[in-house]
Amino acid sequence: MKKRNVLLKICSLILTISYFSGIFTATSAYAQEDILTITQNAGYQTDEVYKPKASIVIEAQTGQVLWEDNPDLKWNPASIAKLMSVYLVFEAIDQGKFTLDTTIKATDSDQAISQIYELSNNSIVSGVDYPVKDLLYATLVQSSNVATVMLANLVTANDEAKFIHMMNDKAKELGMTNSTFYNCSGAETGSFNGYYKPEGIDQNADNVTTARDLAILSYHLLKNYPDTVSYTSPTQITIMENTPYAEVLENHNYSLPGLAYGYEGADGLKTGSSPTGGFNYAATAKREDTRLIEIVLGVGNWEDQEGELQRHAFGNAIFDRAFATYEYKKLLSKGNNTVNQEEIILDQDFYGVIQRNTEPAFKLAADNVTMDTGLAQVSPMIKAPSVSFKYAKKLKALQNATLLKNGSKKNGLSTFFVNGLLIILGLLFAALSKLLKKEPAVTGSTKRFSTLLIIGILLILVGIGLSVYTVLVGPWI
Repeated sequence: MKKRNVLLKICSLILTISYFSGIFTATSAYAQEDILTITQNAGYQTDEVYKPKASIVIEAQTGQVLWEDNPDLKWNPASIAKLMSVYLVFEAIDQGKFTLDTTIKATDSDQAISQIYELSNNSIVSGVDYPVKDLLYATLVQSSNVATVMLANLVTANDEAKFIHMMNDKAKELGMTNSTFYNCSGAETGSFNGYYKPEGIDQNADNVTTARDLAILSYHLLKNYPDTVSYTSPTQITIMENTPYAEVLENHNYSLPGLAYGYEGADGLKTGSSPTGGFNYAATAKREDTRLIEIVLGVGNWEDQEGELQRHAFGNAIFDRAFATYEYKKLLSKGNNTVNQEEIILDQDFYGVIQRNTEPAFKLAADNVTMDTGLAQVSPMIKAPSVSFKYAKKLKALQNATLLKNGSKKNGLSTFFVNGLLIILGLLFAALSKLLKKEPAVTGSTKRFSTLLIIGILLILVGIGLSVYTVLVGPWI
């Protein structure tokens, strides 16, 4: 019998160890799975030579990080830098400096830049007026360097260096702690053949940023200027329509629905490539209430143009992982709720990011509801979701106290009214007693107080007495 019990205990121990070993092995395998493995498992043909140098995925409403790999590696973003220039253009429009319909008359320098073969451009003709709206399409769809320069010059009245300083100041303001800009378009200043030359700025320097910083920029761009996606989502668009200068622009974001790597819900943002930066990708996609932002940097190298397509494979794969794992949704409704066994009242609906098929873990602190997701914020300047609340019991007690206070105040006013009425009636009775007073029939007879006078005096005394009581003790009714 003892042997049997010992054997049972040994078997149980072996099973327990095996179980936890299996969990540990599975967890370790999951932890070691990298972006290359994820992309290959998603069915894309790729290999180590194209593996991105850095990547990140964040949720667009909360700024919470859902995936990251070397997010703080400093890198040349190439044309993704145009997103900062576009941010400053939208900001200037928001400030009333110009509108989408404002036109910019192209200069000889603008035309010359548009003809530089090595640069991505659209056609520009000197002397022609180009609307801001069309130049935004040219910048974000065609990745036109000349359109970006024209917009930057509009913002600063042709002060090229000032615009670069504005880019760097805005980066600091937004919390982009590892970014430095030397040009407005992503192309080295020296490649503009002298037609674009910000004074005092290094002509041969590349812009420097990180996946995290570009995610922060994209977060603020979509939050503050959500119409951005209307300029980044067209796969093809014609600008300068109904003029001799009409031009069809093609989008290089092949993850847009209908293109080679079409991804459901994708509607932006920007691609970028250069000899020193390889192939880069800033993207956003929305499914139901969940919008994600991702940055993929350093796919392949400039000599192998296959990297232009491969960046979309990696981007689509980590989008799939994030959408399958997380969702943004309403977690609590405005009004009465029970959280952590406490009855609370929310000022508004509470939305947040949560792992699918899990229950949220809420925290109540400092009159705010927050959620413990285990997810980091992409920037300390972007706070995690929270909603103010009141404890239902405290609110009810406060309401009762207010009601009692208001009731006491009301009763006090009523009491003083009655007290005053008694005094007035007493005075009235006294006056009537004098008015109705009769002279004595016999000379020398004793004067007597009339009944009305006695009643009046009593009413006055009672009124005065009750008023004193009300002041010293409180309402008597």
